[in-house]
Order: sequence, then C-alpha cells, then structure tokens
Amino acid sequence: MAKWIAALLMLLSLSAQADADLDQRAAALEEELRCLVCQNQTIADSHAGLAADLRREVREQLAQGKSEQEVLDFMVQRYGDFVLYRPPVKSTTWLLWFGPALLLLAGVALLISRLRAARRETAPSEEALQRARALLDNDKEQP
Repeated sequence: MAKWIAALLMLLSLSAQADADLDQRAAALEEELRCLVCQNQTIADSHAGLAADLRREVREQLAQGKSEQEVLDFMVQRYGDFVLYRPPVKSTTWLLWFGPALLLLAGVALLISRLRAARRETAPSEEALQRARALLDNDKEQP
C-alpha cells in the first residue's frame, strides 16, 4: 500500500512539474504576441476578450506538444506579422518599422520650412528700410 501511495505522490509531483513547465512556456510566448485589440500590449498584459482567447489557444497548442515556433507560426499564419510584438524586418513590415522615423523626419522638414518662411516674411525689404530711414531723417530735421 505504501508503494502505491508513493507512486501516486510521484505522479502528482510530475504532473505539477509538467504544468509549471507548460505555464512557463505559455507565459514566455504570451509576451511575444501582441493583443490585436489593444495593439500596444502583449496578450499577457491585456484584459481584452480576444487576448484571453489567444492565451487559451497558446496553452492548448503547447499542451498538444507543439513547439514555441510552431505556435508562433500558427499565429502569424492566422493573424499576420502584426500579431508578433516584435515583427521581423521584411518588405511587408518596412512601414511598421520605419514609418515612425519617416513621419518624424517629415515633421522636422515641415517645421524647418515653416520657420524659414516665417523668417523671410518678417525680414523687411530694402525698400521698406529706405522708407523708414527717410521718415526718421525727416523727424530729425523738424524741430
């Protein structure tokens, strides 16, 4: 009887260890996947219903024996590269990676052009300067 109890306890501890390993693998993958509702959070951080569904899907696939890469490939096939929190740099994701920098450069170029235009508009012409000098000279001549 003691052998059976020891065997049962051993099975329970192995099962608990397997669950802990599964939890750890799932948590690591959940940090790699973007919530498609929140977009700025991983599915691990999101409370959205879709994020909960994706967490459940990750856990089920890992429990079925699929590798982390197979789960990621499944998610990319289903939702596209956008589901990856750090999508790969390739032709279809260039805008995602370099778009913010291009927008920043466009904003700086627009700011510089506006500042230059404002400087040209505020600088008086030579003709305006001559008229001002003439008016000042006229004021000096009158007592």
